[in-house]
Amino acid sequence: MAEATPSKLKSEHWKRLDSVQDAESLRQESINAKHEHLIAEIETSDGPLATTLRAVYDDDELGKFVTLLESRIKSHDREIERMCNYHYQGFIDSVRELLQVSTDAAHLRGEIDATNMGLQVSCEDLLKKGDHLIRCRRVQKNIASAIEQLTLCLPVLEMYGKLQEQMKTRRFYPALKTLEQLEHTYLPRVSTHWFSETMAEAIPQLRNRIKEASMVDLKDFLENIRKHSAKIGEVAMRHAAEQNNMDPSIVKKKGRKRKAPAPPNPFTGEIETTDDGTSNVANVTDDEDDVEEELSAQDLIDFSPVYRCLHIYTVLSDREHFESYYRKQRRKQALLSLQPSPNMHESIDSYRKYFHDIIGFFVVEDHILSTTQGLVNRAYMDESWETSVSKIVAVLRTNSAQCNEGSMMLEIKKLIVLFCHTLKGYGFSVGHLLELLLELRDQYSDTLTRQWVGVFNGIFADDNYTPIYIECEAEYISVITQFPFTDEELQQSPYPKRFPFSEFVPNVYNQVKEYVNACLKFSADLHLSHTEIDDMIRKSTNLLLTRTLSACLSSLIKKPNLSLLQLIQISINMNYLEKSCSHLEDYISNITGAEKDSVHVARLHGTSMFKDARSEAEDYIYKKLNNKIDEFLELAAYSWGMSEPSTHPSGYLMDLIAFLQSIFMSFTNLPAMVTTVPEKVAKTACMSACKHIANSLMNFLLDNNIQQLTHYALQQFSLDVLQCEQFAASEPVPGFNDGTLQLAFVDLRQLLDLFIKDEWSTYLAEYGNPKAKYIRVKPHVAISIMEKLSNTEKKKNKVFASLKKNERDKKKLQEVVLKQLKGLVNGQTQSSNHS
Repeated sequence: MAEATPSKLKSEHWKRLDSVQDAESLRQESINAKHEHLIAEIETSDGPLATTLRAVYDDDELGKFVTLLESRIKSHDREIERMCNYHYQGFIDSVRELLQVSTDAAHLRGEIDATNMGLQVSCEDLLKKGDHLIRCRRVQKNIASAIEQLTLCLPVLEMYGKLQEQMKTRRFYPALKTLEQLEHTYLPRVSTHWFSETMAEAIPQLRNRIKEASMVDLKDFLENIRKHSAKIGEVAMRHAAEQNNMDPSIVKKKGRKRKAPAPPNPFTGEIETTDDGTSNVANVTDDEDDVEEELSAQDLIDFSPVYRCLHIYTVLSDREHFESYYRKQRRKQALLSLQPSPNMHESIDSYRKYFHDIIGFFVVEDHILSTTQGLVNRAYMDESWETSVSKIVAVLRTNSAQCNEGSMMLEIKKLIVLFCHTLKGYGFSVGHLLELLLELRDQYSDTLTRQWVGVFNGIFADDNYTPIYIECEAEYISVITQFPFTDEELQQSPYPKRFPFSEFVPNVYNQVKEYVNACLKFSADLHLSHTEIDDMIRKSTNLLLTRTLSACLSSLIKKPNLSLLQLIQISINMNYLEKSCSHLEDYISNITGAEKDSVHVARLHGTSMFKDARSEAEDYIYKKLNNKIDEFLELAAYSWGMSEPSTHPSGYLMDLIAFLQSIFMSFTNLPAMVTTVPEKVAKTACMSACKHIANSLMNFLLDNNIQQLTHYALQQFSLDVLQCEQFAASEPVPGFNDGTLQLAFVDLRQLLDLFIKDEWSTYLAEYGNPKAKYIRVKPHVAISIMEKLSNTEKKKNKVFASLKKNERDKKKLQEVVLKQLKGLVNGQTQSSNHS
């Protein structure tokens, strides 16, 4: 074991040494292989050797590489030398052959030059002809190519020229068709030519020009249709009037007109001509007025621009824009048509033009609706009408409210009715307008009522307020024809004779009938029943009687310049107008066709109105008579302190009695048939006059401004009262013979007798007895007069210190009586307080 260990170690050491030697040899081989590779790369490379040389110099074995490179160079030199030695003899032989070939080649070149020269000389003409033939062939080819290209281009150019001509003559729809053919059919054939690109670029501009030009035509059409809208409406209203059996003159009187030219073809733009080459235009003369009535909207207006524009925008795929623009512009025109002219209410022609414009607008729209598809539709038409009708109603309501003439209101109503018939014929609803007519009916009645105020006032102003005096039968028949009055006694009496009423009775009656007829005219063509018409007329007539005529009569009666006889005549007239109300009711029933006895028939209120007017006239008779009496009484000038008796009544009172006698005498001069009419008025007036005189005389005595009073003044006053009593007893008005009038002065008479006769014991003893002699003498009245008498006595006492015994006794009696009278007054006051 011990001997084996060293030998083992030794063997391992040799193995390590061998492995070191092997590594070195491998490294050398690697270096040699690398150098070989670099040399081979240098030998085979045709480009730059910078990379290879860098690899050589980067290596640490540069010396070995140089040694190897020199060895390789020497090897190549030996190879080159060996190869040159091997091919040298062949090279010499080749050089010799080349020299020989060079000589032959020079000889051959000479021959070829000679041959070429001879050939050039001999073929000179042929070459010239060949060149000419080539040029001709080239020209022929160019001509064929040009013909071919012209064949393709000429139709394009012709179409473009046709397009320009159509644009120049404003035939836009054919131009648009030509443009479509040019773009899609002809231009693709010449797409290689420069002008096709120019044309293609111009096509959108041409389309825009066509759109703009067609839009200009449309604007001209809209402007033209705005101008002729009134004429279209007028013709449509005339046709409606003829169809509904209405008077065509409501629209407008016909005149000399000129027919519109025949419309051009909407697609070609050409106007149809007659055989002689003239345009199809005709003048309408006076003998050809019927031709105008047959004209329709398309006869008056050329609709081709709107058709062309619609088709153009449809082809250009812009129909929605066109429809929107058209409707927007037409709405603006509708607003213009709905705008009334200033002061439209002043002229019926303004109303006509207003209706003509509106109807013309909707007639045109209806024609567009029926001749186009989708440009306007029924919903658009209904919407436009609903928007318009509310404005129309508002305009008519506002302007008619300012109208003050019944005749103009009637013309407005006729126009509205015809307006409704016309639009109803085109399928529009006119319910709102019919409702407006009912409003205008009441407004028409109010207008007539205001108008009749002037009529009635004119009648009253022109009347003489005396009974109608007639001299012949013709005048008599004229009166009874105007007013329903029959009287056998008057009829049998000889001429001249008098009616009991004045002129204003038949005049007022006839004007009320005229008012009824005017109201009836407004109800025509409103499709109302007889009962509705009758109710309307009766209602309006009642307003006329109870408001208008009543107010006019009241104003007439209150006029200060009317005399008593005129007031009496007015009272008589009221009686006959009251009786005529039944005839007015019969007249209304006859013209309306309604049954008079129907439970639905309203009664006229004229009877009660005339009664009230008569009562008012009578009141003013009494009032005016009393005012006249006051004028006489103002002339009274009593001397309340007179010291001597007078045997004559006062002058003012005698004048007053004479005036009253003449007034009441005038009642007896009235026609015999009316003496019963003012009898009540005369009695009442006479009684009122007597009472007024009695009260005024009593006020004279009780006037607080009178502080002193003598017995002689009382005797003078008693003498005046006696004259009044005599007047009352003279029966100034027939029927007052029972002593009734004297009762008006009984208070004064008892009072004066009591003081003049000094029957105070009787008065005081019988005071409170219903059968007392001086029952009408009031204690406070007696006290007032007694105090005035006492004041007079006191004044005498200051002048005369001593009085006679009888005067002293009389003074003491007055004091006692005054004291007892005051006791009576105080006793009445206490008893009233206890009660």
